[in-house]
Amino acid sequence: MGEELKVIVFALADEQYGIEVDKVRTIERMMPITRVPKTPAFVKGVINLRGVVIPVIDLRGRFGLPETEPTETSRIIIVQVGDLEVGFIVDAANDVIDIDSDRIDSPPEVVGGIKAKYLRGVAKMDDNRLLIMLNLVEVLNKDEIIQLEQFEG
Repeated sequence: MGEELKVIVFALADEQYGIEVDKVRTIERMMPITRVPKTPAFVKGVINLRGVVIPVIDLRGRFGLPETEPTETSRIIIVQVGDLEVGFIVDAANDVIDIDSDRIDSPPEVVGGIKAKYLRGVAKMDDNRLLIMLNLVEVLNKDEIIQLEQFEG
């Protein structure tokens, strides 16, 4: 048995993804997003969350998936990577589950159209579903983090 990981499960384009709970600050309903000029298309802008300005990324756009309009179930997952807080727009945030780290296999080259560098691995669930574990450091790779940090303040 490996270590138990607590993971937040969220949906994106009919796939289930996971982020470790200790990287997630909060999950919010959709709220007004202020557009910021001269940013990549997947950077939707910034939100003011209890007095803190947080950049928001549409994960569909980040992964090259077709973007859709937000729905009732859409959420913004606020994650923290180092000193940086970023919001991810997802289709739905469903659950918190425990995963044995031994059940996480290294990712194939592409899963659901997403390049392996964005993935930490794929976890096999009890009900034969696969849960795609994100590598947040790559999702927010250095060059993009530098761009995002310019918005904070």
